[in-house]
Amino acid sequence: MQTKTDVKTKFTKETYLYWYELMLLLRRFEEKTGQLYGMQKIRGFCHLYIGQEAIAAGCMTATKPADKFITAYRDHGLAIAKGLSAKECMAELYGKATGCSKGKGGSMHFFSKEHGFFGGHGIVGAQIGTGAGLAFAEQYLGTDNVVLCFFGDGAARQGILHETFNMAMTWKLPVIFICENNMYAMGTSVERTSNVLDIYKLADAYEMPADTVDGMSCEAVAEGVGRAVTRAREKGGPTLLEIKTYRYRGHSMSDPAKYRTKEELEEYKEKDPINQVLKVIQKNKWATEAEIEAINERVKKEVEDCVTFAEESPWPDDSELLKDVYTQADYPFIVD
Repeated sequence: MQTKTDVKTKFTKETYLYWYELMLLLRRFEEKTGQLYGMQKIRGFCHLYIGQEAIAAGCMTATKPADKFITAYRDHGLAIAKGLSAKECMAELYGKATGCSKGKGGSMHFFSKEHGFFGGHGIVGAQIGTGAGLAFAEQYLGTDNVVLCFFGDGAARQGILHETFNMAMTWKLPVIFICENNMYAMGTSVERTSNVLDIYKLADAYEMPADTVDGMSCEAVAEGVGRAVTRAREKGGPTLLEIKTYRYRGHSMSDPAKYRTKEELEEYKEKDPINQVLKVIQKNKWATEAEIEAINERVKKEVEDCVTFAEESPWPDDSELLKDVYTQADYPFIVD
């Protein structure tokens, strides 16, 4: 039985201040990325996370550092939230050797084993199966870690989703499938691609617990993801969460987003998650205007520093070209 999420809960002052600074960093990083792309400092495909920051912030509150994240190509925000530095992320966008993927991945392929961030995947829906594989590894190793597997509403139409759902439920894998439904996939609305408009209902065929969550609210995301994470840690298996959100920019930097109205865009901006969190902070007097301004300046400097770092970093050496294409693995269960 599916349920709607209706969150009326209180979080601490520290949580709201954390949310505000994190989301502001993600927003400013992406705004700078868009600007640098226009200057041709950054090239190739590039997908911005502007408007969806509450998902990253809420998920961080509901998980622990050892939990794993895996996502599609709109990966900058989740990567930074998971602990990758703005410097190594900007350097990757520049294609520099100091980038999180050694300058070889670019915008779509951020990666950090150290921080439990496993991409950044350019193939639509490919991360869904890989996310279940990561969860199987955690189950096999006997940990209580969970995997958050993010994908868009467009990827929900891929066949791999159904194959993976079936396997994940059969094996009760500790994976949270999170559909970041920003309504338009690459540029086509959900209404034009499926008879099932409520994506969370896709879980019904597998008797998988599912829910729909307000993706413009950090509180709602933290609550919804928190419940799913608890279920997974207690060996209750996977959950599908449809987190309804909105991207303010086009699908990618080459998308003028003419398929939606200005009125619709402004309507969502009125629910901007950063402003909503700031209002709670101000209403509760959890920070003075001077303290809020200090956060703003700190974020501004961090973004400026990451650009300087990327500009001054070296290009990858030619000897790196064929490295990391394959890796040597040991298989102790194979006997000669």
